[in-house]
Amino acid sequence: EKAVNLKKDLAEMQEWMTQAEEEYLEKDFEYKSPEELENAVEEMKRAKEDVLQKEVRVKILKDNIKMLAAKVPSSGQDLATELNVVLENYQLLCNRIRGKCHTLEEVWSCWIELLQYLDLETAWLNNLEERVQRTENLPDKLDAVSDALESLESVLRHPADNRTQIRELGQTLIDGGILDDIISEKLEAFNARYEELSHLAVSRQITLEQQLQTMRETDHMLQVLQENLAELDRQLTSYLTDRVDAFQMPQEAQ
Repeated sequence: EKAVNLKKDLAEMQEWMTQAEEEYLEKDFEYKSPEELENAVEEMKRAKEDVLQKEVRVKILKDNIKMLAAKVPSSGQDLATELNVVLENYQLLCNRIRGKCHTLEEVWSCWIELLQYLDLETAWLNNLEERVQRTENLPDKLDAVSDALESLESVLRHPADNRTQIRELGQTLIDGGILDDIISEKLEAFNARYEELSHLAVSRQITLEQQLQTMRETDHMLQVLQENLAELDRQLTSYLTDRVDAFQMPQEAQ
């Protein structure tokens, strides 16, 4: 009777493993939304816990069959053969579910990381847009233009590392068919805004550089003119002091 019960337990264990394999490993999942992906991760975590909890039951079965084999070798031998099959299948199931759980957790982590990089770069784009807007309607003063140019250039020196991460993470998920529509839409919107703002910022940078160069040249010309006028004023004052007749002066002084 004990052998019959153990045989029944082994059959039930095998049946449970077959159902678990069908439910957790043979489904074709299409992760088209973050909610679907998150639910799949949570389901696979529960599956891993569920499978690992059966380890106690498997150990009890193993111990009982060993005890029976010691007492009744003939009955125990057949059960031991069946037990080895169950143990092998159970270990395989554990490994496969662990592997799938790990894969889904990595995919979810990749999605979260992508969102974090997108948030960082979006904040940078917002800052860049604000700096570009500050360059509009500037006072016609050298200091104001110089400060605006320096401020814009400091933002443009932003490293490209985050954008590289966004591209690689997005492509990895898309290649796996995971959230591909959502990610493609996000990347398309981000890249379009990045191209538009970066081109606008570089164009405004060039304009400010040219404006600043013109203002510096004008400032230099005014400074030279002021120095020449001061020298001429000194000469004229000297002539007046010496009571020199205008017709005795050089033509330019007249």
